[in-house]
Amino acid sequence: MAELERLKLGDRDIAVLRRAGRNPGLVWLSGFRSDMTGSKAMAIDAFGESHGLAVTRFDYSGHGQSGGEFNAGTISRWLEETLAVFDTTAGPQIVIGSSMGGWIALLLARALRRRSSSRIAGMVLIAPATDMTEELMLKQFKAKDLKLLERQGFVEQPSDYADTPYRLNQALLEDGKAHLLLGRAIETGCPVTILQGARDRDVPKEHAMRLVQHLLTDPVTLTLIPDGEHRLSRPEDLALLKGALEHMIVDLATHPAD
Repeated sequence: MAELERLKLGDRDIAVLRRAGRNPGLVWLSGFRSDMTGSKAMAIDAFGESHGLAVTRFDYSGHGQSGGEFNAGTISRWLEETLAVFDTTAGPQIVIGSSMGGWIALLLARALRRRSSSRIAGMVLIAPATDMTEELMLKQFKAKDLKLLERQGFVEQPSDYADTPYRLNQALLEDGKAHLLLGRAIETGCPVTILQGARDRDVPKEHAMRLVQHLLTDPVTLTLIPDGEHRLSRPEDLALLKGALEHMIVDLATHPAD
């Protein structure tokens, strides 16, 4: 069974759920205001259990079972936590990132390649929200939102996934500018599979297609789900996710990295 661990990172207490198993391990990266016990994360854990694979899940600070304030969160902060958790794994890993987790997965790959220590053997991105603070937030704000942001340092946006609006802080939005990827080639050093809903209103399909145009040196597969929305957590969506992992694992076994 998955064991709960606590990882201390500065003033943060990061909750990690780890399942022992063989490689390639699976590393789950949640989306914005999501956690490691959601339906997709649990499906990944069940997949790992049935295949005897190691699985690592965790909550960003301010999310789920981790400590810290959500409103103190930034991409820099959550990326630092992702790197720290990834460093506790061993051997090749398949990174699965959902929404914001897809962006963080790409940033993780870049950071590891800069350290010349990447162990990412493959990547599965679900509705990847690349550069979301800029492209999917700031650029979508109305004039009144920008004025509110300047005056009070945050704006609140309604959400389909919560009873209360999401607070978007200026610190989060400004910090995101340091992590923008679009506009230049993105190199992951591994095969990438993207699952995208055609009816996704939060991360439109055009955004995923734009990302594909930036992945110039790695094998990329984009599966567009005609009736899929943002969550992609229906049984048929989870079956596609598991199928993508099956295919990637078989391909890695058939064509191991040099």
